[in-house]
Amino acid sequence: MEILDAIVIGAGQAGLSASHHLARRGVEHVVLDANSAPGGAWQHRWDALTMQDVHGVANLPDEPIPAAREGDQANSFVPAYFGQYEKRHELPIVRPVRVRSVRDESGLLRTDADANAGSWLSRTLVNATGTWSHPFIPHYPGAETFLGEQLHTVDYPGPEHFRGRRVLVVGGGASAVQFLGALRPLTDTLWATRRPPVWRTGEFSAEIGREVVAKVEERVRQGLPPRSVVSVTGLSLRPQEREAERLGAYDRRPMFARIEPDGVRWADGTFEPVDVILWATGFRPAVDHLAPLHLRSPHGGIRLDGTIAVADPRVQMVGYGPSASTIGANRAGRAAARGVVEWLRSAARAAPTPAATPAR
Repeated sequence: MEILDAIVIGAGQAGLSASHHLARRGVEHVVLDANSAPGGAWQHRWDALTMQDVHGVANLPDEPIPAAREGDQANSFVPAYFGQYEKRHELPIVRPVRVRSVRDESGLLRTDADANAGSWLSRTLVNATGTWSHPFIPHYPGAETFLGEQLHTVDYPGPEHFRGRRVLVVGGGASAVQFLGALRPLTDTLWATRRPPVWRTGEFSAEIGREVVAKVEERVRQGLPPRSVVSVTGLSLRPQEREAERLGAYDRRPMFARIEPDGVRWADGTFEPVDVILWATGFRPAVDHLAPLHLRSPHGGIRLDGTIAVADPRVQMVGYGPSASTIGANRAGRAAARGVVEWLRSAARAAPTPAATPAR
């Protein structure tokens, strides 16, 4: 079996950035992508999400994203950009390949895929699997008895699906704010969060951005599970959400105690009937395939030094923690490529020199 210098898992923004920088540095590698087409998680977003709705997509290295027209759907616009980028830069992407596990094998990293798709050996690994494939829904008593519809962000079909139905949106992040903004003008909504939302006032400056990244970096340096960026930045309303605000969409309630067949009940006995529960409760890092490498710290997260996994410096983590944004993913891709090259050089220096042949 051929031994590659590096394997990149995932072809979203972070994976494409890492592959680009590895190729520029002459590192032999492949990119394994679980999707059957380019676009990463963007191709799975709901049809109603337009490029005007997203918070921005950073340019991939050396190629600016084209200007979007009003109404361009994010789930087709961004995948088209990614696909053109892959072709133009001739990135070595193999798909669809769903990685099952990565483990140590005699000092190398063995990556095994599902359904007999193959195995690869490499000296280093760049993990860029993001979070989209690991939606998180908290358990509440009685959830299995609910007779209405329960959906997570990954299943969101667009606002028209909910017209005339009473919708409970659960979660305190940007997705919940967007859902409420789209739904409240069409139907009745409720909003529940674990903690009171923190609203950001004023513009999001570069200085604030640096502070946010520093806070998230500090968590991963300690090996703590990464928190979402919005948990640090706070929430804000866009112009298209002001009508929902006027209608009371953002009058938040604390979390309910249990779910009943036709609604939810709070600890004080208050009951609200609902037809739909929309769980905008976020995601968890998709890193189960790395379990054989024992990267997690006692605190439950993967401790990083920059993009380097402290428990195994052969592994670079991009799109994790502070780099879980399109801008952060680009920077992490560059840093990961640099880390791969430095590790390969140090490993080469540490390799034993072949013994000289004795003179006859």
